[in-house]
Amino acid sequence: MTMEASVLLFLTLLLGFVVLLLRGHSKAHGHLPPGPRPLPFLGNLLQMDRRGLLNSFMRLREKYGDVFTVHLGPRPVVMLCGTEAIREALVDQAEAFSGRGTVAVFKPIFKEYGVIFANGDHWKALRRFSLATMRDFGMGKRSVEERIQEEAQCLAEELRKSQGAPLDPKFLFQCITANIICSIVFGERFDYKDRQFLRLMYLFHQSFSLLSSFSSQVFELFSGFLKYFPGTHVHISRITQEILDYIERSVEQHQETLDPSNPRDLIDTYLLRMEKEKCNSHKGFHHQNLVFTVLSLFFAGTETSSTTLRYGFLLMLKYPHVAEKVQKEIDQVIGSHRLPTLDDRTKMPYTDAVIHEIQRFADLVPIGVPHKVTKDTLFRGYLLPKNTEVYPILSSALHDPQYFEQPDTFNPDRFLDANGTLKKNEAFMPFSVGKRICLGEGIARHELFIFFTTILQNFSLSSPVDPKDIDLSPKESGFGRVPQEYQICFLSR
Repeated sequence: MTMEASVLLFLTLLLGFVVLLLRGHSKAHGHLPPGPRPLPFLGNLLQMDRRGLLNSFMRLREKYGDVFTVHLGPRPVVMLCGTEAIREALVDQAEAFSGRGTVAVFKPIFKEYGVIFANGDHWKALRRFSLATMRDFGMGKRSVEERIQEEAQCLAEELRKSQGAPLDPKFLFQCITANIICSIVFGERFDYKDRQFLRLMYLFHQSFSLLSSFSSQVFELFSGFLKYFPGTHVHISRITQEILDYIERSVEQHQETLDPSNPRDLIDTYLLRMEKEKCNSHKGFHHQNLVFTVLSLFFAGTETSSTTLRYGFLLMLKYPHVAEKVQKEIDQVIGSHRLPTLDDRTKMPYTDAVIHEIQRFADLVPIGVPHKVTKDTLFRGYLLPKNTEVYPILSSALHDPQYFEQPDTFNPDRFLDANGTLKKNEAFMPFSVGKRICLGEGIARHELFIFFTTILQNFSLSSPVDPKDIDLSPKESGFGRVPQEYQICFLSR
């Protein structure tokens, strides 16, 4: 056989192999929604936009509609875009869509431990436990509201010390939101100068930024291959390990000082439950789940609320007339001498509308946390085999033009009706919807209201930068959206 003939034979065999692979691919997933044709191993890499996953998905939506399939590397993921599709799946078929999909950089760390990444009965038991315990420690000796008010006063004191000098609010906003979770989980709050606490805040911020980076999105596509090389995932793993070591030490201290008749916090309550469930291993109340549940609550409860506040005050600098209108409402309803309370919210529709619009505009977790179907599921005429991953693209609901006119503009009035009362909007889902809705939604909403109003009650804001030059585009936009760094002056009113 000549050299040319053997090369030709080799190429023919190779082509045949590729065709077989492609046909096998489409057969195995024949009932999935349509989407761009994947390449073996590379998936839909060629259709990915350099500006990240969200932009890629939004471009594909224009071609394939609200429900389509994208191959992230070798794995098929079904995308849900727009308010209707997301609600139809996560609310109308809540049980079927209640599985948790994977976030590649976190998979080797969390495995399936902890309340965010657990599945099945373990997840249900952990979620019930976490919700009940967070509620009890809110309603115990001091309510969550009192804890938030106390923290807001500590913050106001700290801001007064700055005497109107420009500062970056990032760490202070992290400290106040972290302290609320700390008081529930660890039974204590930390001083803003505490070195261990500042180190933890730094680690959380780093991991959220890395998680939202472009390299983390590339890892999502090729984790099976890239995990053998250095990169963002190694960095995230190292950071997470340091936080886990801190939690482990805290759990040990709790074990040594545990008083069964007087649980102090979530860790104590879990340790008592663990003892009770000793013979009942399938319930999932074991050490690993405790440590990872604490990590989940700590991470989710710190970074999201603090980043929302950072976006909120950046928007107030950009649109000073909105901040002034909020202050007017604060002066009318609360005045300057008492602390804002949760009861004030219903009497302050404009402030509430502003907070809603900040959350919508901040669009904090744009592609949602991945779900997966818990059984073979029929959805809009397609058959999703059990364990198919699903991304509810929350950004597509928060920017849904059918529900929000000119969705790319900041406009709090969209949440008010003709009488100036707050109106509900089906597309408003910053905490997601359905059975996996954010565990800390209630606490986060309380925090945002009390922190936001306390700051504006006590301070006028000014920016070293002209409002028209303030840049609202995110610094990172991946798993999360992170605003640009900025300086703000808090001037005592």
